[in-house]
Amino acid sequence: MTSSSELTETIRQLMDVITTRTMRERSHFVKASGLSMPQFGILMHLYHSNNCGISHLGEYMDISAPAASQLVDRLVQHGLVERTEDPNDRRAKQLALTPKGRELIETSLTARTRWVDELVKSLRPEDYDQVATTLSKLTETVRKL
Repeated sequence: MTSSSELTETIRQLMDVITTRTMRERSHFVKASGLSMPQFGILMHLYHSNNCGISHLGEYMDISAPAASQLVDRLVQHGLVERTEDPNDRRAKQLALTPKGRELIETSLTARTRWVDELVKSLRPEDYDQVATTLSKLTETVRKL
């Protein structure tokens, strides 16, 4: 029978392997796209939040508003982000992904997890149910934490 500490260590090892693999895939993709990691972070935030202002982005990234504005300027120049007037404050601008920016992020998400297909292919089909059940339990537990 597996002890609590053995299970903890096994989960930590899995997390380390997945995190390392995912970060490596993301890093390669970001480099190939010609962006910096902070620029890519902005694109990811806009992808998940739909839109936001510069000050919110600065707070989220833990950088000054002028620094956030400079990063956004480059993304606008690349056609990945657009600025529009904030309907509640004409002095402020809202940021949103362009279709090109959204496509870039969706491509990155696919590239980041492409290796999962290889992982599943390496499993025996008769193990699918057990692995899926266990991972579903872990996922649900993590969501509750």
